[in-house]
Amino acid sequence: MATTSSAGGCSGASGPGNPGGATGLTATITGTMNKKKKPFLGMPAPLGYVPGLGRGATGFTTRSDIGPARDANDPVDDRHAPPGKRTVGDQMKKNQADDDDEDLNDTNYDEFNGYAGSLFSSGPYEKDDEEADAIYAALDKRMDERRKERREQREKEEIEKYRMERPKIQQQFSDLKRKLAEVTEEEWLSIPEVGDARNKRQRNPRHEKLTPIPDSFFAKHLQTGDSHTSVDPRQNFGGLNTPFPGGLNSPYPGGMTPGLVTPGSGDLDMRKIGQARNTLMDMRLSQVSDSVSGQTVVDPKGYLTDLNSMIPTHGGDINDIKKARLLLKSVRETNPHHPPAWIASARLEEVTGKLQVARNLIMKGTEMCPKSEDVWLEAARLQPGDTAKAVVAQAVRHLPQSVRIYIRAAELETDLRAKKRVLRKALEHVPNSVRLWKAAVELEEPEDARIMLSRAVECCPTSVELWLALARLETYENARKVLNKARENIPTDRHIWITAAKLEEANGNTQMVEKIVDRAITSLRANGVEINREQWIQDAEECDKAGSVVTCQAVIRAVIGIGIEEEDCKHTWMEDADSCVSHGALECARAIYAHALQVFPSKKSVWLRAAYFEKNHGTRESLETLLQRAVAHCPKAEVLWLMGAKSKWLAGDVPAARSILALAFQANPNSEEIWLAAVKLESENNEYERARRLLAKARSSAATARVFMKSVKLEWVLGKIAAAQQLCDEALEHYEDFPKLWMMKGQIEEQQQEIEKARDAYNQGLKKCPHSSPLWLLLSRLEEKVGQLTRARAILEKARLKNPKTAELWLESVRLEFRAGLKNIANTLMAKALQECPNSGILWSEAVFLEARPQRKTKSVDALKKCEHDPHVLLAVAKLFWSERKITKAREWFHRTVKIDSDLGDAWATFYKFELQHGTEEQHEEIRKRCENAEPRHGELWCQGSKDIMNWQKKIGEILTLVAAQVKNAF
Repeated sequence: MATTSSAGGCSGASGPGNPGGATGLTATITGTMNKKKKPFLGMPAPLGYVPGLGRGATGFTTRSDIGPARDANDPVDDRHAPPGKRTVGDQMKKNQADDDDEDLNDTNYDEFNGYAGSLFSSGPYEKDDEEADAIYAALDKRMDERRKERREQREKEEIEKYRMERPKIQQQFSDLKRKLAEVTEEEWLSIPEVGDARNKRQRNPRHEKLTPIPDSFFAKHLQTGDSHTSVDPRQNFGGLNTPFPGGLNSPYPGGMTPGLVTPGSGDLDMRKIGQARNTLMDMRLSQVSDSVSGQTVVDPKGYLTDLNSMIPTHGGDINDIKKARLLLKSVRETNPHHPPAWIASARLEEVTGKLQVARNLIMKGTEMCPKSEDVWLEAARLQPGDTAKAVVAQAVRHLPQSVRIYIRAAELETDLRAKKRVLRKALEHVPNSVRLWKAAVELEEPEDARIMLSRAVECCPTSVELWLALARLETYENARKVLNKARENIPTDRHIWITAAKLEEANGNTQMVEKIVDRAITSLRANGVEINREQWIQDAEECDKAGSVVTCQAVIRAVIGIGIEEEDCKHTWMEDADSCVSHGALECARAIYAHALQVFPSKKSVWLRAAYFEKNHGTRESLETLLQRAVAHCPKAEVLWLMGAKSKWLAGDVPAARSILALAFQANPNSEEIWLAAVKLESENNEYERARRLLAKARSSAATARVFMKSVKLEWVLGKIAAAQQLCDEALEHYEDFPKLWMMKGQIEEQQQEIEKARDAYNQGLKKCPHSSPLWLLLSRLEEKVGQLTRARAILEKARLKNPKTAELWLESVRLEFRAGLKNIANTLMAKALQECPNSGILWSEAVFLEARPQRKTKSVDALKKCEHDPHVLLAVAKLFWSERKITKAREWFHRTVKIDSDLGDAWATFYKFELQHGTEEQHEEIRKRCENAEPRHGELWCQGSKDIMNWQKKIGEILTLVAAQVKNAF
């Protein structure tokens, strides 16, 4: 900016020519202080004020204010200016261009629009200008809207016309793509593969072959050159003579070059070429020499062989190795007494294959850090056998108290005697090392080990392991003394007490076990030890696995109730029992159930869980003993009576089973379950008259729908159709809303080929029970059986309206269309079914096999996403793997299916058929036994087989075989 000054602005100040100015100023200030102060003094000057301007003084600008004059080519001050603005001249042109933006030339004038630029662009833009622009914009918008529809219609017609004239390739082939749906699979497979249209030379390019040229080739062709240069034999020294007239003699004294001869002589020395090649290789090898250790990374004598040593085995980069080596060298030189630096350096060299360098480094490390245990151990590891022993011996001299070095020394010895000698020597120096004592005792015979342990517990009285080892080697009496001493030395360890209890149990003194465990709890608490319930239960499980059953039960009884609230006892104990079963500690689980039954003797659920535990893991006698106690405490629990009767029946003791049911009748008079169990017992043992009498009594005393149903079923399976029909009609008078009675009536009529009566029975049943899906299915299948496909379809549609979101009805509709050969309709129905019942496993399992074979895997993935834990979906996936011959995966998925739902009989039957085809005899039997134990009751094919009146007396194993024969192959 320019500096403004005034010519006379300081006229009142004293200067060099006014020596009395200071005195006058002082007088003026003194006089002014006595007067009234002016209001403008001390205030800032008004805006635009120039001193002296009122009396004609004007500001001026000097060269010192604006700087020196600059040439147009001088660079600007901004070092980062963009191109075109880097000189003073460029910026001056830019400023001129900004001033000349308005082009008012005649050539730029239009008669209608005026000038191309705005005449008033440089003027101020005020509020009225903004309002005028807004009005014009609104007018333009209104005019544009009036023409918008016509314009858009015109544009649309133009686009359509353009696309008709120039259609896309996709549109050209759309009709052909639609016709692909009509191509059969055979036509598709007969389409030839696209061949390689290139010619033979392009398909099989010949690789360029390079052949090394022999030395004789060079020697031969050197003599055929057009021009030759030779040394004049007459000259002892001097220049070279050219073969052309007028050539110049070389002014420098010359001769033959010591290397290769001049290539005109025809005399080529191949030995010199080999030497030159070796010289070049030496130069390259010297370039990759190691600057850290002074040794060459690459061996010149075996270049290719030693390349392997350059490549680290762990896959790192060679440059990284060099950096690491340099860094570690710096650490060693900076702090030579730092053991990790030496160990890391040695291991780096070992990794890169330089074992000898690693050994040298680590030995130097032992000199610099003689008191470092780790350095000595690393040195012993890197050195070979005898040298390692010498290193360890040297380490012992420096570190006579190091246990790890003594252990390493013993490991290096191959002879047993030498090992013992080393360890005994070590124990002389370090007698309180438990590790050394344990290593030494393991090498000894039992008698010598006992002597050593007696000395070991004196040296290490706080080692529980040594005390327990000594007790195991001693006799019963001495072991008790040893354990008593151990308790005195270590009063806070529970293992000593548990070992004492196991010792008493092993010697038949079982009555002492309980006392020892109780005393252990009391003593440990007195010594401030917290009783950790989980740890004690783990110890009990270990006792169980070791065969100390009494100790295990005593420990469980002592600690099972510690730290648990009263309301959480039952839940926690049941979880503990399940955990013990999963760990294989059955006696622990039995002890937990026994304690729980003592605390909760009237809890039916605890008795049931204990009974199921004995059924799965115990013997028949233990189960029956438990059930006798159970029914004594819970006489109203029908299921306990029935389990006891069934156990006796399965053992072949029918009279005992009858007596148990008789006692159950006394405790639970008019109990439907016990009546039906008694009927089943008699009918299974071919006592049909007794079963009839029991059912007659049941109908008179406990006339329930199930009792009537079992009565009808008994007469039906025995062939008494008239009696069955009479009983069925009698039952329907009392229980007309019980759908199973209507189903049985219709099936009996259907069996008698009375189609109309069966249809009437089903229809009457549906009027009373419109929400019974099995009734709808039976009526639909009856119509399909007689050929009335349309009526069957209508029945299923009506059923779906009355029972929305019922997967079984949708599944039957899909299968009806599929059986009729209408696969497209079946697929459409399946899509609708999955929309209405998206989480139905039976629908998804059917949908997987409705797809074509290539799409089945994708469909199965979708099914698993929707129904991850549904047994039908898991079974479908297993069958899918079976169809693809992936036997191992199929077996794994079958196992998952029967594990997630052991009540699904279809899964067992399919698994059994799979094992019959791909398994061994043992696998067949295993599946059969597991199925018999699971006693499945559900499944479409399973229910058809098990509820068939022809199979009413067949056992589960026989039904399994029948249903497996009906299962279709997955392929």
